[in-house]
Amino acid sequence: MEMMNSRWVGTVASIWIQLSVGASYVFGVYSPVLKSSQGYDQSTLDSVAVAKDIGANFGLLSGFLYSAVVFTSSTSASSSASSLWFKRKIGGPWIVITAGAIQCFIGYFFMWLAVTGIIPRPPVPLMCLFMFLAAHAQTFFNTANVVTGVQNFPDYKGTIVGIIKGFLGLSGAILIQVYQTIFVDKPSSFLLMLALVPTIIPLLLMFFIRTSDIPPSPTKSFISTEKDSLNGFSIIALLLALYVMILIISQNVVTYGINTRIITFTILLIGILSPSVIAFRAHLTDSRSQYSSIDDALLINEENRELVLTGNYDNKREIVLLDEKVPHLNLWQALRTVNFWLLFSAMACGLGSGMATVNNISQIGGSLGYTSVETRTLVSLWSIWNFLGRFGAGFVSDYFLHLKGWARPIFMVVTLAGMGLGHLVIASGLPGALYAGSTVMGIFYGSQWSLFPTICSEIFGVTHLGTIFNTVALASPVGSYILSVKLVGFIYDKESSLNASGHVSCVGSHCFMVSFIIMAGVCVLGCGLALILFFRTRKFYQDVIYKKVKH
Repeated sequence: MEMMNSRWVGTVASIWIQLSVGASYVFGVYSPVLKSSQGYDQSTLDSVAVAKDIGANFGLLSGFLYSAVVFTSSTSASSSASSLWFKRKIGGPWIVITAGAIQCFIGYFFMWLAVTGIIPRPPVPLMCLFMFLAAHAQTFFNTANVVTGVQNFPDYKGTIVGIIKGFLGLSGAILIQVYQTIFVDKPSSFLLMLALVPTIIPLLLMFFIRTSDIPPSPTKSFISTEKDSLNGFSIIALLLALYVMILIISQNVVTYGINTRIITFTILLIGILSPSVIAFRAHLTDSRSQYSSIDDALLINEENRELVLTGNYDNKREIVLLDEKVPHLNLWQALRTVNFWLLFSAMACGLGSGMATVNNISQIGGSLGYTSVETRTLVSLWSIWNFLGRFGAGFVSDYFLHLKGWARPIFMVVTLAGMGLGHLVIASGLPGALYAGSTVMGIFYGSQWSLFPTICSEIFGVTHLGTIFNTVALASPVGSYILSVKLVGFIYDKESSLNASGHVSCVGSHCFMVSFIIMAGVCVLGCGLALILFFRTRKFYQDVIYKKVKH
């Protein structure tokens, strides 16, 4: 029973949930059938896509729900006795996950009914509502897993956020592999799969997601094992990404038979299940670190006596003083800071332009002469690059923070500059430019999704992290609406003409070139805003965050 309550088992459950719920990143797979079955033009399809973006990033409700039902020590001082009883006995992240599962099923199921003609063609606003609900579910899964992970691993926030967010980014490619194994080229069936898989798996695993007690005075071996175990999850994630990428590339060279598809998918499942081995070993280490034996108690007393004799006992007092300097702002307090709006604006530039790209990737590919198979490959590879960015940014930023005290916003500057470069590559319209540009953009776009929640936890505190980082995430749909509907969709429709089959379409690099040049400039603006945030927080990171992790 103790094993089931372990933070390591909870982390594995979070990983498996994240791997199943990244449906918002596979819009490019079913958007053509959605467009054709409902008779949408490109601007209307982009409007539905924006509803997806708003849903996937409007996480305020999930943040408030998490704060209301999950018991943490930070809430105990201000909560009533009845509220504390509810949070201890009844509340938990499972409530947040259940709310997400219900929305996921309703949204995708009704879209499937509409696409297959089982129900009459819904009005565009109603279809936008279905899409909103389906995508909005992701914020509930994401909030439960990210905030719980940050609380369980306070010394490695960047790494754990990178792992949790990274597997979400990899989810799109995994879901496409499931689709290609079971439903070959049946995008309407894919919608039904999205109604079932991201609903059932979280409901099966949700009771394992919980904040766990961590030993109050961990030994050096405990800290080392904690880092090694998290690195183990990261290695598995990289191997999974490599394997999926090999599958994606090989599937474009040869046609897999049913037996081959089953074998390759079985290997993929084994890889997905492998984090449980690391969790088991890490839990044993945690159990040994509880200092339950007399020898452990004597050893700790001896270590404390030595600290006093050598004069190093002041370190403990310094840690307390550093803790007092870490802010614990609520949402309203955060909204009143300049740092919040600098971060929000920078994210609107980066995440907004990234979502505008992924939402239109099928149409971009079509205008440049890519086949449907090549377009699906682009969507799958985007998930791989997205994953690498999410995982890599968390790990790398943690490494340089622990090693040299680099303020994490400097990595936002780098990622936004990289995205601007990716936009320019796509704008060139050269052969292979869409592959190269989407690779660059996918990596740097994914990096931002692991960086900004971690930055929020450090400059605003973890007490209200769920509501604050989900509010910053609203920058994505805000930027996406402006850049996707008002810019990309508008220019595409303006450049389109009636083709031989009687459909309105646009062929050639001119369809999107101007849009991507403008979005490159938007990323340069975001890069400047992130640089200002870096200079404003550099001293805080050096004097507080860096000193805390060094201790």
